[in-house]
Amino acid sequence: MTLLTVSSSPHVQSRQTTQSVMWNVVIALLPAFAVGIYYFGMDALLLTLTTVAACVLFEWLIQRFILKGEMTITDGSAVITGILLAFNLPSNLPLWIAIIGALVAIGVGKMSFGGLGKNPFNPALVGRVFLFLSFPTFVAMSQWVSPKPLFEITDAITGPTPLSLIKQHQALPDIMNMFIGSKGGSFGEVSALAIIIGGLYLIYKKVISWHIPVAFLGSAAIFTAILWQIDPAIYVNPLYHLLAGGMMLGAVFMATDMVTSPITHKGQIIFGCGCGLLTILFRCFGTMPEGVSFAILIMNALVPLINKASKPKPFGHKTIKNK
Repeated sequence: MTLLTVSSSPHVQSRQTTQSVMWNVVIALLPAFAVGIYYFGMDALLLTLTTVAACVLFEWLIQRFILKGEMTITDGSAVITGILLAFNLPSNLPLWIAIIGALVAIGVGKMSFGGLGKNPFNPALVGRVFLFLSFPTFVAMSQWVSPKPLFEITDAITGPTPLSLIKQHQALPDIMNMFIGSKGGSFGEVSALAIIIGGLYLIYKKVISWHIPVAFLGSAAIFTAILWQIDPAIYVNPLYHLLAGGMMLGAVFMATDMVTSPITHKGQIIFGCGCGLLTILFRCFGTMPEGVSFAILIMNALVPLINKASKPKPFGHKTIKNK
């Protein structure tokens, strides 16, 4: 006779832990980090070390003296917030501004909601948007360092990003250079190739699925292709939009945050499509050249509704229509 063991949920278990997931994300970020260091030098390294240290310190201080709960700084989530915040900032940004961004990312975007797993918005994007809105005329937040190979003995200069060129209807850089990383912008977003390598690693490790990145990039490509066909004199080739700005970084590392994205595959596709469409709306019809951060934060706010709308019916459920 076979005995059945009855136990409480959860019944599906995994060897993955919060720490293993977080440190796999850190590993996936290393290719983009290496390319950023190559093109933007020690400024990018110092910026990243500063934001990571500040995020870890602020999380420890808040847990130690305000929340007075279990310490979670070793789970890697604060480290990821620091890295992603740095990736979304100019490499020449004064460090005191980056520290303010880290305080807002951790204190407002994460810990004010109770910590990891309870925050509705991506903390790094909260910090980045706060800095963008708080220092709009600050030169380091409005002018971006042009890339130069690490061993070139030349002073850093600022220049327009591909998105700025698109907005101003000027000549665009070579697509291959944009794919590799030789373009202006936030130092962690410049290399689409490095970001794709990191994304494939996360999919292989089952940290993320393909649904959000493909829906994000696919919807943006389709929307821009339609606009390009309507008026190619105003709207550019979809490839430029996919490779410019934070599109790749947002689709692979920001929108896929498991805490702030839907739990079902159907919901993830809806979420990704919403991010892609909003990004292109902001880029093509808004006053600012970029829109990835705002698009993701808006869709973060809609995640509870998306989860409710995409929730599968329980097994054995039958809808009875009123006669």
